[in-house]
Amino acid sequence: MSDKTIVCRCEDLTVEDIREWIDKGYKTFEEIKRVSRIGMGSCQGRTCRQHLLRELAKATGKSPAEVELATFRPPTKPVSLGTLAGGEVDD
Repeated sequence: MSDKTIVCRCEDLTVEDIREWIDKGYKTFEEIKRVSRIGMGSCQGRTCRQHLLRELAKATGKSPAEVELATFRPPTKPVSLGTLAGGEVDD
């Protein structure tokens, strides 16, 4: 992949960004997630998780299956501002 290839569309992160974090010493999914917000966008990591696992595997000499995943929280349902203000009922 090119360094300019977008890995995480939600957080606008490229392969180059991920490699820079790895070069700075961040070697786990959890560490990179905390410093870059990868996997925390609206897709909840559905599009970027595999790319990050592949880059971490290359950097650590492990297979992607051996790289430990970060903690994931269940997706939330968006709530409109009108609902919060009491102007409408949310289903």
